Amino acid sequence: MENKYLILAYYHFFKIENPELFVKEHKFFFKDRDVTGRIYISSEGINGQMSGFKKDCEAYMLWLKSQKGFEQVTFKVDPHHQNIFYKMTVKEREQLVAFDQKVDLSQTGTHLNPKEWDEVLENEDYFLIDVRNNYEMEVGHFKTAELPPCETFREFSDYTEKKLLPKKEELENKKILMYCTGGIRCEYYSAYLSEKGFKNVYQLDGGVLNYNHKVGKGHWTGKLFVFDDRLACKVGESDECISTCHHCSEKSDRYYNCANMDCNFLFTCCTNCLETYQGCCKETCTASKRLRPFNHVQNTPFRRWYHYMDEAEKLTK
Repeated sequence: MENKYLILAYYHFFKIENPELFVKEHKFFFKDRDVTGRIYISSEGINGQMSGFKKDCEAYMLWLKSQKGFEQVTFKVDPHHQNIFYKMTVKEREQLVAFDQKVDLSQTGTHLNPKEWDEVLENEDYFLIDVRNNYEMEVGHFKTAELPPCETFREFSDYTEKKLLPKKEELENKKILMYCTGGIRCEYYSAYLSEKGFKNVYQLDGGVLNYNHKVGKGHWTGKLFVFDDRLACKVGESDECISTCHHCSEKSDRYYNCANMDCNFLFTCCTNCLETYQGCCKETCTASKRLRPFNHVQNTPFRRWYHYMDEAEKLTK
């Protein structure tokens, strides 16, 4: 398939005096353009993941860089054959990521480019933390990483209090490394650790997305979870699968949201169990009155109930 589309991932910190106006300006710019995605804007800056027809994405990158304070925004760009989100959403948010902790973003960890990152992994004493949700880690992670059992980013403050602070002395002479998908969660978490008194805090610049561009598989194992219709993508050229089916424990790294709209649990599943449970995470969910239409081919993530109601109406016309 021809790659006529681009995938953009980016964030940029800059004090925005009127986030609501910047949201409106974005919506006006995107009007009548072939783009989809999720963009969050706050007084701290912008955090975006989007896709679009190549000329529309290129126009957007030029437009955003032309805005005062955004001249140095860095985009991670990948070619693709279609849009990877259901629609375009641009929202104002109090926080660019949901951490629920006030941090001083001038105290973030030292950024390591992918080459520097590998040099530390290969030659130095370190403690490596995966700063993502546990279901993201399941399908792929750096081989030597600590994998905190956090279901959401908000839980990392509790993980820090209970697990890291008690061994603060033990970590004093090690480099504390961290990574996430695109880098923004590490900005918040590294600043949080610095405020807690941890020294030698480092973060992977641009996250795993940038590492994939510059290194490929390297010290990574498995695939990379992404918050779009792909759900998981290769790192480098490797098709390695390290996760298992939620039902039968066979190897599987294809994610599905439970077909029960009142459950919506995200889980990995093999094709046989997907058929058996009709897209549900457990047998009781198969009896729900609000089941998404079963489709064993496409593992598109969660859509709101009205989406399926609209589809049902189209089929009856």
